[in-house]
Amino acid sequence: MGRKIRPMQTRLELIHGDIMDAEVDAIVNPTDLVLSGGGGLDFVIRQAAGSEVDRECEEILENRGGCQTGEAVPTSAGNLSAKYIIHTVGPIWIGGGIGEPKLLESCHRECLQLAVEKGIQSIAFPAISTGTFRYPLEKAAPVALKTVKEFVEYAQQRGDRAPELIQFFLFQEKAYVCYVKALSDLGFRLSCLLGEDT
Repeated sequence: MGRKIRPMQTRLELIHGDIMDAEVDAIVNPTDLVLSGGGGLDFVIRQAAGSEVDRECEEILENRGGCQTGEAVPTSAGNLSAKYIIHTVGPIWIGGGIGEPKLLESCHRECLQLAVEKGIQSIAFPAISTGTFRYPLEKAAPVALKTVKEFVEYAQQRGDRAPELIQFFLFQEKAYVCYVKALSDLGFRLSCLLGEDT
């Protein structure tokens, strides 16, 4: 039997698989500045979600000019089983010297902050920026996982409820291996509890 999750704990899981199979309240969609749904995973998620999400993204583009790098915006999930899609714009990798790690941190933190604000109890992330934006997996994984760990710990200190379940769906084997190593380097296993009494 697994350990019972206490009220202020979060389970973090790494899954080698397709994020479209996630059974969560919110799916994180890596998009571009104008929420175009134009390529990669963004295209797959938006195609599956349907026209309702397209309309919401167009409204966000009209009202606030899209979404800046490191930011996140929520929409409904349309035809998906989730309640929300959280769209975030990851940094394009240009060698790491123009603030890419800070921007990648911000993506994960903003998504989780929206989850707290909306009472989202479970959220699934892909490996943000590691596809067409060329962020090296071995550099992205430690940033993503450390940011999640620190967010959960800080949420507890503030008395906020972080999501009970945070999953990373890693489609490519190389991505899965990199995230497993990064999580191990933080002292955790594939499925672990963050927060009090870990």
